[in-house]
Amino acid sequence: MNLPITVTQSDLLEILLNIAPVRPVFIWGAPGIGKSALVQQFAEEVGLTCVSLLGSQLVPEDIIGIPQIQEDVSTFLPPKMIARKEPYVLFLDELNACSQEVQKAFYSLIHEKRIGEYHLPEGSIVIGAGNRTQDSAIVKTMSSALINRMFHVQLKADPAQWLTWAYTNGIHPWVTDYLAQRPDHLFSEPPKTEEPYSTPRSWHMLSDALKEYDAGKKAIPENMLRMITYGCISASHAGMFLAFTKQLGDQHLLMDIIKGEAKWPSKPEERDVLYFLAQSFRAKLLHELPANKQNLGKEKQYFVHRAKALIKELSLLNHEIAQMVVSADEGKVLPEWFMIEIIRDLPRLIVDK
Repeated sequence: MNLPITVTQSDLLEILLNIAPVRPVFIWGAPGIGKSALVQQFAEEVGLTCVSLLGSQLVPEDIIGIPQIQEDVSTFLPPKMIARKEPYVLFLDELNACSQEVQKAFYSLIHEKRIGEYHLPEGSIVIGAGNRTQDSAIVKTMSSALINRMFHVQLKADPAQWLTWAYTNGIHPWVTDYLAQRPDHLFSEPPKTEEPYSTPRSWHMLSDALKEYDAGKKAIPENMLRMITYGCISASHAGMFLAFTKQLGDQHLLMDIIKGEAKWPSKPEERDVLYFLAQSFRAKLLHELPANKQNLGKEKQYFVHRAKALIKELSLLNHEIAQMVVSADEGKVLPEWFMIEIIRDLPRLIVDK
């Protein structure tokens, strides 16, 4: 499932508040972007208990219950977790990871909020969630009948909203400070190989590990910090995060470089720090340079002047890293007018690519 429109965390909460009470909602999204946490938050906001069922671990009997003879006829007794007296939010997580037989057991539960003769209490809400085929997760084809019983929405990770949440939920400052500079590293698509990758959930795990050392008031040995970091997030992001931690003594180094008050790190042992600063510089260019040169104000004109000078300095220091700053990466390209000026001033930087 790939919907043409994606929603952020705040969008999803609004959708759940307005649609979930009248129609079951299915949330599509990559692993680790916060689907379960948002459903729990929604349940808290509406004052209901959230009951989660994990589709990948269910058999049909877990839904329809077991038969019992009552007055010469059989009746199915639904499981205690589902058969409640007060209204609640029933969260069917990994719904599209369960077998076809389990999916069929969900038909009446999703469409009519009932299992056999048992009806969910008035005011109960049913929400489903699952990963996409391209996420390399456990996913089975969802029947068209089941798809047609739900309203579908696709969630994306929004760095600004996640950081707002992180600041108020005790996420380690190294993580929030890093992602404030590199919001594009909050999420990476699941790799085809079996290795850690960056998601809001994996950054949260890294934060928890870092906080354990903080709680013990002891410095993290460099080899341990490397192990923790590479064990949680994408390898490319881990290397840059480690470089970031090395220059924490001067967190404003990039801004000082842009202002002309500092220079690019030039020592061989500082190459990882140089790479991180150059990546952050590229991210700043992508964020601040307008698509149309006519939209440049005085402050941005000075920034453009400094940017070209810094790229030239960087090319003399490390040609490959300078090329990385101006190259197209993951579909993200610098404005055409800026690239024309770079080609004019530094033709070798582009020709060599």
